[in-house]
Amino acid sequence: MNVTIDIHFSATGGKVLKSGSFPLRGRKPEYIAYQFWKQIQKDQPFEIQLENIILNGDQDITDLVLDLEQQEQNKIMNTDLPF
Repeated sequence: MNVTIDIHFSATGGKVLKSGSFPLRGRKPEYIAYQFWKQIQKDQPFEIQLENIILNGDQDITDLVLDLEQQEQNKIMNTDLPF
């Protein structure tokens, strides 16, 4: 089964929409959307701001993806440092 993910974000030049169709393969749609969002950020040479993420044209999963992003940042910040 495939899911369609539309990511709306603003960039220096204006508003942008990136869309893709991805196989689930046992993964949650919000995780796939998070990976897609990370790839978009990596590909952009400038800072971009997320507006919303739409799953299959009707479900807004922006908050779920932002929660995943926050969890990843917390993992990085909470590592046991030797000092």
